[in-house]
Amino acid sequence: MAAVLTFDVAAFRVLYPAFSDVNKYPDATLEAYWDMATCFVSPANFGVLAGHCRQQALNLCTAHMTTLGYNAAAGQATGITTGAGVGAVNVTNLAPPVKSQFQYWLYLTPYGAQLAALLGLKGTGGIYVGGLPEKSAFRKVGGVFF
Repeated sequence: MAAVLTFDVAAFRVLYPAFSDVNKYPDATLEAYWDMATCFVSPANFGVLAGHCRQQALNLCTAHMTTLGYNAAAGQATGITTGAGVGAVNVTNLAPPVKSQFQYWLYLTPYGAQLAALLGLKGTGGIYVGGLPEKSAFRKVGGVFF
């Protein structure tokens, strides 16, 4: 069974100084966002996204969700602003060129964009699960091509 990663608040605050204010971002709040992040990125340490890369992905997801949560509570808009007006208050946001709603959601913050890049790099080529190990290769056992 794979080891399960845990949240280290002190290390998180060092990596992401935007969340260093203990009064604005209490430990309990950050831990709650970490728990929500584990719904998107598994804390089970295995596969191609393992070790410090999985910890980084979970921390980025936590920072992303914390930023979105605090922006929503403050009534701040998220996304890429392409235009703004003063009279009758007009703000125009541009949807980033993405393939899915999940990618759009990730690109709402810089932390989410970093997470999308990390997941894209580590997830390239997909993940092979089950079956014979030789079916995940170009050659059979013994070096014979398929």
